[in-house]
Order: sequence, then structure tokens, then C-alpha cells
Amino acid sequence: MLVRVMLTNVYSAYINFHVLIRSFFNILHQIIIPMLSFADCKIMIDNKIENLTFKGYRPKELYEPISYILKLGGKRLRPVMTLMACNLFDETIDYAVNPALAIEIFHNFTLLHDDIMDKAPMRRGNPTVHHKWNENIAILSGDAMNILAYQYLCNTKSEYLPSLLEIFSQTAMEICEGQQMDMNFETRDDVSLTEYLEMIRLKTAVLLAASLKIGAICGGASETSGELLYSFGLNLGMAFQIQDDFLDAFGNEEEFGKSIGGDIVAGKKTFLYLKALEVASKEQRDELLNLYNDSSQDAPTKVPAVQRIFRDLSISDLAVETVANYTDTAMKSLSEVSAKNSKQGLQSLAYQIMRRKN
Repeated sequence: MLVRVMLTNVYSAYINFHVLIRSFFNILHQIIIPMLSFADCKIMIDNKIENLTFKGYRPKELYEPISYILKLGGKRLRPVMTLMACNLFDETIDYAVNPALAIEIFHNFTLLHDDIMDKAPMRRGNPTVHHKWNENIAILSGDAMNILAYQYLCNTKSEYLPSLLEIFSQTAMEICEGQQMDMNFETRDDVSLTEYLEMIRLKTAVLLAASLKIGAICGGASETSGELLYSFGLNLGMAFQIQDDFLDAFGNEEEFGKSIGGDIVAGKKTFLYLKALEVASKEQRDELLNLYNDSSQDAPTKVPAVQRIFRDLSISDLAVETVANYTDTAMKSLSEVSAKNSKQGLQSLAYQIMRRKN
């Protein structure tokens, strides 16, 4: 009996010792191999894009616009999140670098073609590609960027390729669907808030979601963790776009980096506008419709008048509340991800997006 008790105590001590050692090495692991921060990943992506050179490529009219738009800068949010998602499951992010570049190239390709369709003269404070060159060159350079994105995507571990190609191609098609919906909205007066939310899901949110899932795949994550990160990105993308709508109407011009009320002046259907139509009285609705459809009014008159209606209806509060709800849903998905490494970087980034001013 005494021997049995002694053996039980020895076994318990052995188990406790191993638990202690495992905890010690987990802590040591966090100290020795810190997680990559947003800044770390952005520097890495910026350097890779800076070194993306097409010098000597012919014809130069095809390749120079590609270098031009990629080096205009930007937040690099999507490729950075690819690297951060990969880093949740693997300290070595090498296999995620080229897919991350593929996402950034593809994103800029969509911006290049968007600028043509919107007839936009400027992008990030510089002339758009079709203004600097011409529309035909911009279209062809955009097509080349799409192909280039697939080439970078495929330059990774071969076992990841089927999953990567599936999510990337699905996302590309969804973005096209979202863009067409957005174009359709320009000539429609009966757009619902539900339709608008579906449009921004397709046009904006799915690429953020795919960026995270692609990173998870490259990190060797389980399918469940990949789907949870996709959900995290999708809801974060929704919050991002609605926050953008809010900032366009109520942001600080110096912090926002462009004129406040641009969407109002253009008569663009945003979350704020469609929500206002949904909750307005008949008189308020008629006034808002008249203001939005009156292209003769200048910005100093039109913008404050629409802002007043938004304030009367507490639309800014509803927008902030909706952003918070999407962010909370995103954070819940992230909390359920079974990751090898800390999720703090992605958590902090999500809250920064919610509180951003530009």
C-alpha cells in the first residue's frame, strides 16, 4: 500500500514537473521569438514592392504603369494581414510573402481599373494611370497586373496551391460582382441598405477576409481556424467600409486627407444616406432626395444641408454603432481561432481600424 502511494506521488510530481517545463518553454518561446508587429510586416512588404522592378522590360508602356501604381504607397493593410495571419501558426512566414505580394498587386489592379470607370483624375495625391498615360494603356497594364498576381500567388509551397487558387479566384470573381453592383447603383433610385451591405461585402470585405485566410493556409492552419480568420476579416472589412462612409461625411479634413463630403457632392449611395432614407420621415426623405439629386448645388451649400439631416436622424451614431457591432463580431471569430502564437497584434489592428481617422 505504501509503495502504491509513493508511486502515485512520484507520478504526480513527474506530471507537474512536465507541465511546469512546458509552461517555462512557452514563456521562453514568446520572449525569444516575438510575434511580428504590423510595422514589421509593413516594412517587409514595402521593401519587397520597392524591389519589384521591371527595368528593361519591354514594352515599357506596359510595365512602367505597374511600377508607378504599386509605388504610390498606401496602407498595405491586406498583405500585412496575410503575413500576420501566417505568423499566428508559424514563426517562418517565408511561404506567405509571395501570396501577400499577389494580394497587394491584385488590389492595386482593381484600383487601376476602378479609376478608369470612375474617371478619377487623382490617386493618393498623384495622377491616376489613365491620366498619366491613357485609358488603353491603363486597361492593358491592369490586365498584366492580374496575371502577375497569379504568378506571385503560385510561387509558394506546392501543397498549398489548390486551396490558395480556390480562395483567390473566388475572391476575384466576387470583387467583380461587387463592382458591377456599385455601378448599377449609380442609375438606381431604389437601392436598399441590404443591397448596399452585400455590395460592400463583395467589393471590399472579401479581399480582406481572403488575405487572412491565405495567410492561415500558408501557416499550416486547420480549416476551422482558416474559416474563423476569414469571418474575422469579412466583418472587419464591413466595419472598415462603413467607417470610411462615416469619415467622408463627418471626418476631420486634415486627418482624413481629402475634402469632407465628397460622397455627398457626388450623390453616392453610402451607408449613411441609405440608413437615413430608411428612418426618415416623409418630409426629411423628400428633402434628402432633392438634395442628393440636385447636381446644381455647390459643395458649401449641399454638404452642410445633408449633414444636418444626418445629425437630425442620429445617423452618425447609428454608423458608429454598426461599426462597433461588426468589429465585435470580428473579434469573437478571432477569439475562437486556435493559434500557436499570440493574436494580440491582430486584435490591436482591428481596434485601430475601428478608431481610424483616415
